[in-house]
Amino acid sequence: MRELGTPAPAFALADTEGNAVRLDALDTSRGLLVIFLCNHCPFVIHLREELARFSREYSERGLAIVGINSNDVANYPDDAPERMREEKQQHGYAFPYLFDETQQVAKSYAAACTPDFFLYDANLELVYRGQFDDSRPDNGKPVTGADLRAAADAVLAGEAVAAEQRPSLGCNIKWKPGNEPTA
Repeated sequence: MRELGTPAPAFALADTEGNAVRLDALDTSRGLLVIFLCNHCPFVIHLREELARFSREYSERGLAIVGINSNDVANYPDDAPERMREEKQQHGYAFPYLFDETQQVAKSYAAACTPDFFLYDANLELVYRGQFDDSRPDNGKPVTGADLRAAADAVLAGEAVAAEQRPSLGCNIKWKPGNEPTA
């Protein structure tokens, strides 16, 4: 896992409309949430309605949020950019949904799965890398976003995020053949 305090790696990626989105052009004065997600993962599907609600609420409160899909779309066509556009519109994500075709951004963040959440404070230092909540497909627990909400609330209040953090759990990022990260 990425070490807390690590600065946010720069990125410049296209959104679902083909517009370039750059980290240095975002208003991160209240913090930044980078979410690695995709369309087909059962873990993302399980929480996407609450994630959309979270994104609307917290973007209104000033948290900059971006979603990044780094999956190999040749082998997982449900994650292709045109399908990302449909996903964003259908579920009401209130963040730019970006496509990481080279997978270099996922590598620079040390993203491992979908969904994977990286929360940065106003100084763009990593303060949270963990789960949305403890709900999983078929475990019967409600999707609340409790873990990420607590961390985001602390960031927006200028307070320290709890040191105890549970890692994200989901589907592995679908790396292009030969592009898998090395240890």
